[in-house]
Amino acid sequence: MEPITRMPTPDALVLYGETFASRLLLGTSRYPSPAVLEAAVKTARPAMVTASLRRQGANDNEAGGSFWQLLRGLGVPVLPNTAGCHSVQEAVTTAQMAREVFGTDWIKLELIGDDYTLQPDTLNLPEAASILIKDGFKVLPYCTEDLVLCQRLVDVGCQAVMPWAAPIGTGKGPVNPWAMRSLRERLPGVPLIVDAGLGLPSHACTVMEWGYDAVLLNTAVALSQDPVAMAGAFASATQAGRDAWRAGAMAEQQAAQPSTPVLGTPFWHQA
Repeated sequence: MEPITRMPTPDALVLYGETFASRLLLGTSRYPSPAVLEAAVKTARPAMVTASLRRQGANDNEAGGSFWQLLRGLGVPVLPNTAGCHSVQEAVTTAQMAREVFGTDWIKLELIGDDYTLQPDTLNLPEAASILIKDGFKVLPYCTEDLVLCQRLVDVGCQAVMPWAAPIGTGKGPVNPWAMRSLRERLPGVPLIVDAGLGLPSHACTVMEWGYDAVLLNTAVALSQDPVAMAGAFASATQAGRDAWRAGAMAEQQAAQPSTPVLGTPFWHQA
C-alpha cells in the first residue's frame, strides 16, 4: 500500500492581525542561567517571549541590560508585561514605559487584585485594558476564566484574552474544566491563550484539544529538572493538542463499542 501523503494545512496563530507560526509563548524568568533560557527558547521556538520591565533594562549600563541583549539576540518577538501592578494607573504607566524600553506596542496586561493567589483584579482590568487600547497598545490581558469578564474585555477592544488555568506558578493544570470549556464555546471567534497554572505537557495538550488557541508557560519549564527538554515537550504537546482539535475527536460513548466488526466472523454467537 502506498503511504498516504498529507499536504500541510496553514494553521497560523493570528493576534491583532499579526501571524505567528507557534502556538506556544514562553516566559523568561526563574531559569537556572541565561544559557539555559537561551537553549530552552531555541528548542521551543515560541511565538513570543515575555519580559517584565521591573526586572529588565534596555541599556547595557542598567541592571538587566545584558539580559535585554540576550532577548534581542534570540530573534523572538518580546511581549512585555505589567507584572506586579496593583492599580490601573500603575499598570498604564508601566505599559507606557515598556513601550519605550522594548520598542513594541504589544503588552501583556497584568493587574493583580490579591497578593496570595495573584488573582487578577477583575473589577478594574477592563478599565485598564480600555485605556491602553485607546493609546494604541495591542493588549493581551491576563484574567480568570470568568465568561462575563472575558466578554467585557472583548467589548472594550481586546482582540484576544488570556484566562488562567490555575493560579500562577501552581502547576495544577485546569482546576475548572467546565468553566474553561464553556468559555471556549461562548467566545468561538476570540483567540484564547491559557496563561498560568499549567504544570505538565499533558495540561497544555488538554486545553489545546478543547480548542484554545495557544498557551503561555514559564514556571513549568524554568523550574523543571531539565528546562530545555521540558520546553521541547511543551512545544510538541501544544502542537499535538492543536492537531487533535482540528482533526475532531470521536464522540464519547457510555458503553463499550467493538472496534472490529464481529458479524460474519468465525465462532460468533448471537446472544
